[in-house]
Amino acid sequence: MTVRKNQASLSSDEKRRFVAAVLELKRSGRYDAFVTTHNGFILGDTDNGERTGHRSPSFLPWHRRFLLEFERALQSVDASVALPYWDWSTDRSPRSSLWAPDFLGGSGRSRDGQVMDGPFAASAGNWAVNVRVDGRTYLRRALGTGVRELPTRAEVESVLSMATYDMAPWNSGSEGFRNHLEGWRGVNLHNRVHVWVGGQMATGVSPNDPVFWLHHAYIDKLWAQWQRRHPGSAYLPGGGTPDVVDLHETMKPWNDTTPADLLDHTAHYTFDTD
Repeated sequence: MTVRKNQASLSSDEKRRFVAAVLELKRSGRYDAFVTTHNGFILGDTDNGERTGHRSPSFLPWHRRFLLEFERALQSVDASVALPYWDWSTDRSPRSSLWAPDFLGGSGRSRDGQVMDGPFAASAGNWAVNVRVDGRTYLRRALGTGVRELPTRAEVESVLSMATYDMAPWNSGSEGFRNHLEGWRGVNLHNRVHVWVGGQMATGVSPNDPVFWLHHAYIDKLWAQWQRRHPGSAYLPGGGTPDVVDLHETMKPWNDTTPADLLDHTAHYTFDTD
C-alpha cells in the first residue's frame, strides 16, 4: 500500500528518488501531458457553464484522480515513490526544507522570478517549461510576494468544521466546505497557496512547478480529514444538476471514474498521519 508522507519527514534518499522520478517523467514527455490536461480544465471550467476540475463540487475527486494518475506514473519509474504532501499550515516559510537545493529549490530571483537552485532550475538543464502561458521557458517562483502569509492552522480548522460539502449554485459563489477549501470564499486556502508560491503556480499551467503535487496532496489529505469528521455528510449534488458532476456521473477526461468511486482514498493509498 502506498503511504503518502509529510515532505518534512522524508529521508534524503526518499527526496532523491522522488526528484529522479519526476525528472524522468519530464525527460520522456509524460510530465508535460499532465500540465496540458490541467491547463485545459482551468480554461474550460466556468461558473456559468460546464465545470469539472475547478469551481465545482468535483474539484476534490477530480484532483484525487489526477494525483493518482501522476503517482502511478512516478511508480512506473520507481515503485518506491509516493507523493509527499506539503502541510503549508506548518511549513510556512520560504526557508523551509521543502525549498532547499536538495529538493524543490527556492524562490525565484527578483529580476524575473527565475528559480536559480535545485534540480528544477533552468541552469540544471532538465526542466524546460514547454506548456506555458508566455515565452519564458524557465521555472518561476516568487514565494510570499503575491500574498504574504500562507493559511494558518486555525484557518484550516475553521474550514474543516463546515458540515455541508457543497451547495447551490455549485460554483465559486457557493458556501460549504468544498468552496471554502478551494478558496473562492472565506479564508481562502487552496487558491491562496498557489498565489503565495507565484510564478507558474499562479496560472493554469501550475503543474509546471513540482510543488503543485505536494500542495494538492495536502488538499486531498484535508478532504480525507473532513470526511472522517463528518461521516454523515455526503458528496453533493447527488443527481440531476446541470453543468456539474453529480455523485454517480463520470468525470472528464476519464470515462471510467465517478466522484462516488473516489470517496475512499484508502483503496489506493494512506497518509502517514491522520
